Amino acid sequence: MHNEFVVDTPARQDGTQPAAGPSPERLAAHGSLPSWLVAGVPALAELLVGGYQISGPSLWRDEAATIVGSQRSVGAIIALVRNQDVVHGPYYLLMHGVIAVGGISATALRLPSLIAMCLAVALTAILGRRLAIAAGLPAPSATGLVAGLLLVTVPLTTRYAQEARPYALTTLFAVLATYLLVRAAGSGRWTWWTGYGLALALTGMFNLFAVLLAVAHGVSLVAARQPRSALVRWLAACAGAAVVLAPMVAVSVGQSAQLNWVTTPGPSAVAVLVRDFAGWTLLIPVVGLLAGLGCVAGAGLRRGAGLTLAVVALPWLVLPPVVLLAASLAHPVYVERYVVFCLPALSVLSAAGLTQLAQLAGTALRRRGRPAGRAARLLAVAPSMVVAVIMVAGLIGPQHAIRLASARPDNLRAVAAVLAAREQPGDVIVYLPWDTRMIGMAYPAPFLRLRDIELGVSPIASATLRGLEAPASVVAARLRGVARIWTVQWAQDSVPGGRSPTDVMAAAAIGRMRLAGRWRVSSVVLSLYVR
Repeated sequence: MHNEFVVDTPARQDGTQPAAGPSPERLAAHGSLPSWLVAGVPALAELLVGGYQISGPSLWRDEAATIVGSQRSVGAIIALVRNQDVVHGPYYLLMHGVIAVGGISATALRLPSLIAMCLAVALTAILGRRLAIAAGLPAPSATGLVAGLLLVTVPLTTRYAQEARPYALTTLFAVLATYLLVRAAGSGRWTWWTGYGLALALTGMFNLFAVLLAVAHGVSLVAARQPRSALVRWLAACAGAAVVLAPMVAVSVGQSAQLNWVTTPGPSAVAVLVRDFAGWTLLIPVVGLLAGLGCVAGAGLRRGAGLTLAVVALPWLVLPPVVLLAASLAHPVYVERYVVFCLPALSVLSAAGLTQLAQLAGTALRRRGRPAGRAARLLAVAPSMVVAVIMVAGLIGPQHAIRLASARPDNLRAVAAVLAAREQPGDVIVYLPWDTRMIGMAYPAPFLRLRDIELGVSPIASATLRGLEAPASVVAARLRGVARIWTVQWAQDSVPGGRSPTDVMAAAAIGRMRLAGRWRVSSVVLSLYVR
């Protein structure tokens, strides 16, 4: 490590050395770009990239759940999460205010995610700069700036910036928690550790599986050989976050059946995760090479070097997905969106890899006797610039594809349009099975004009997302004399535990009618039966 990156640190009064981390003097000495620029450029880029065509893709079933869960009163939301979706309770409360002000348009619903992702990339840039200084990398401001911009370019970032679900917020709080960990370890002050604990709790509130970030942080602290006092304070902060999250955890255990649709992950799940984090299949070796270079850049992974870039970013990137995948072999819980909060770590490592590539190129030029100066510096950064251009060019197509209707499992806007164009007064609707009722909640207008003959108790009255089915005998009586029936089904029908008696009876009764039309829209099949 170059001497200009070494700063003597006085011992504390208790005789221990302060935890390693960049001091304000080091930040000032090597912050060639002001903080507002390092953070502001990536944030603006994400606002433009993530905001472009934000309302283009249709809302899908999970976003419909956001509408249904958030549109009710605060008291009704609290009643709901006692029965279902407690893990999304804080998000529903947040979105309750958003819907009250902006309504349920796709733009209004997705705006909080876009804002969260803009803040996440800005904070990633600031964190990347601080970690680059700690690792002794040259041009730490440029490394941080590039880390934020690399996060912007990944289509997965755009996907969750344009989705009315809590994963962008989880990413923001995960980056914030990591930043506060570095600050707390560097200063040893309880104020930073308290902030870290709060950020960790917020991360878990919006994605309970994201508390695995704490495991990664613990590994980083041990690898950095932090003093015992830092480990004790980290444990105290984690314990505080655990106390805050304990009620949610306790209730969620009783609601674990809601994950019965998750299957055991295989090699294909790992391949998809690697592809999506890289942004494109052909970029996997490029991103892998840059991440590898980032692991050895500067202080690299040397034990005892402090919370350097690789020591913080590598466990953050690897451990949560690995733990979740391993746990899923016994009890399936892994879904890719649950580990999106690890994506900033890859951006930080890749940015450090670009810095390392430029450093290697500069060393090679000096060995060949090339003169120093601006021309030599430009030649040194040329390979990194070429790689960056290749990555950006390669991601233009995937960035376009993530905005297509096919990028979401459902196209509920098109389903609603089919129904609105063909429904008639007196028509009724039947959801087969009952869980497909969520299809009618994203764009509710045409569905509300039809009589839902299966509905027994409304969602709010039953404190559930979909409401409760009426008994089979009641539905049978309602079906008598109906001239036109619309049915809503999944194109790939799989009902854990089988169909309900009401579903079986309704399907049998409808089967005796004449099929007048059928429309398949993405994952949904809409059928019209007449007598």
